[in-house]
Amino acid sequence: MLKRVLGLLGMMVLSAAGATGGTISGRVSAAPPTGAPGALAGGSGYDSRRYKFVEKIDYDKLRDFVVYIDQPLTELSPRAPVSTGVTTQKDANFEPHVLPIAVGTTVRWPNEDDIYHNVFSTSDAMPFDLDYYKKERVPELVFKTVGRVDVFCAIHTKMHCIILVLPNPFFVKADDKGRYVLKNVPAGTYRLLAWHERLPSLLKEVVVPAEGDVKVDFQLSMAVLPKY
Repeated sequence: MLKRVLGLLGMMVLSAAGATGGTISGRVSAAPPTGAPGALAGGSGYDSRRYKFVEKIDYDKLRDFVVYIDQPLTELSPRAPVSTGVTTQKDANFEPHVLPIAVGTTVRWPNEDDIYHNVFSTSDAMPFDLDYYKKERVPELVFKTVGRVDVFCAIHTKMHCIILVLPNPFFVKADDKGRYVLKNVPAGTYRLLAWHERLPSLLKEVVVPAEGDVKVDFQLSMAVLPKY
């Protein structure tokens, strides 16, 4: 009898050790504003040479969606946050444009151009100024506060990137088709949020099983904003 009990306990321990958690997957898309004038997609006044270079947003081609669990999970997390991230200055741009990281992550800022750049932010979550530099040094910063950090170059006005500092390591950046997969999530009920810099975020409650996959799709839209 004792052997049987010990055997069952052993199987339970092995099962618990082998369980890695559930998976959340789905797709994130964007919808254009409802009732927008026809000129939004071109034509009408946009035929004028005066507006030749005016940007017109194609909502089907928006990128840099981020999906994450929007709550602290340090007591449940089976994996440590990514310790280092990199935002590179190259061809007078920041790459990547959006970098999601877990709070406490160190970000490196290499300059691969042959010209000076200045990296700074006035964001409440992390104000900083890395001064002017080329390739002679690679500054590092630890992001200790959750929030959105908009970063610019004081010399080149079009250089802009976003460091999205998140409360836990359960986040993922969607691919070019809006697909995402978030693996090894401990079983439980969570607030899952889809984010994009140009659109209101969308929050959904999701129940994650101990094993298996749960599907959650998002469509971000201006429709959730109040009209005045």
